[in-house]
Amino acid sequence: MGQAVAALDLDIALRQGTFQVDAKISAGPGLTVLFGPSGSGKSTLVDLVAGLKRPDRGRIAVDGVPLVDTAAGLWLPPHRRRVGYVFQEARLLPHLTVRQNLLYGRWFARRHLTPDSPTCESVADLLGITHLLNRRPAALSGGEKARVALGRALLALPRILLMDEPLAALDEARKAEILPYLERLRDHAGLPILYVTHAVAEVARLATTVVMMDQGRVRALGAPSTLWSRPDLMDLTGGAEAGALLDAVVSHESGDGLFALDTPAGRILVPHVPGHLVPGTRTRLRIPARDVLLSDRPPQGLSALNVLPGVVDDVREDADGSRVVRLDCGGAPLLARVTRTSASVLAITPGQPLWAIVKAVALDQGS
Repeated sequence: MGQAVAALDLDIALRQGTFQVDAKISAGPGLTVLFGPSGSGKSTLVDLVAGLKRPDRGRIAVDGVPLVDTAAGLWLPPHRRRVGYVFQEARLLPHLTVRQNLLYGRWFARRHLTPDSPTCESVADLLGITHLLNRRPAALSGGEKARVALGRALLALPRILLMDEPLAALDEARKAEILPYLERLRDHAGLPILYVTHAVAEVARLATTVVMMDQGRVRALGAPSTLWSRPDLMDLTGGAEAGALLDAVVSHESGDGLFALDTPAGRILVPHVPGHLVPGTRTRLRIPARDVLLSDRPPQGLSALNVLPGVVDDVREDADGSRVVRLDCGGAPLLARVTRTSASVLAITPGQPLWAIVKAVALDQGS
């Protein structure tokens, strides 16, 4: 059996003035997030995949199909790459209805249509915009416009979908509206997605793979739950945002509006999120390090519902003098931020058993 082909295989270099992008990425199917501070090269990489920029050196392939190979003299122009590009703004054609905007995307795919190609109706159903087909963009909310832009890109039958901070222009309510559709797209559209964001909540909710970008280079690549628990990456994840991402399965409703989630670290109770927590489904928890308390003995008489035993794996000093402690909780990493004084009182050292205490209301399901 041959080696599996990566959904995205990129090894590219480009110099723009004093800034240079030099990145190597090999990512499997699903949604790959490019994460990092402004100016780290995220949008430049997306533009290189789209063909909006030409590299000095390198190769880009999607599902084994080369788009760029400078050694072989190959550079496909944008219109031949079959990439779908979704920007921050929906960029819909205002004089056309939603149906006509969607069919505009289908026009670009006319040479590649097969009997199995998605239809306007099937894409509208996937994105929950069937009832909007006869409206014009001026009558749509920001979240509805974003979904129409997604549908238009999908109907172009792309090899890969590129999304450059697609939720940045939306308020929190509109973001919450569209996130479930992005999850559905990730799980059912059957194409790789390259997604640019600097929002940790979007990473927690959507990412299959995360690429940490820093000064034009790939600092780290891997599963979100692995990267977010690494203290050495806190300068990229952000000190205030540092914490753990735990994959979880929704077990059952435990009463008092709480749901029980099974994670590698143990069972955790969280508040119900309407429409998001369904027994038997998978989700991901984000537990900020600032919301975790530590005890050197099993705590008793607390109102906090989640107490997880662990062993200290690593202790690091942050820029503000606080200590970030990484615990191994049954094989799952958990981060806690404590003061220098607390670390001294508890005499925290690697190998020490500790108990992590997390209030249910402090848990963030990544939404």
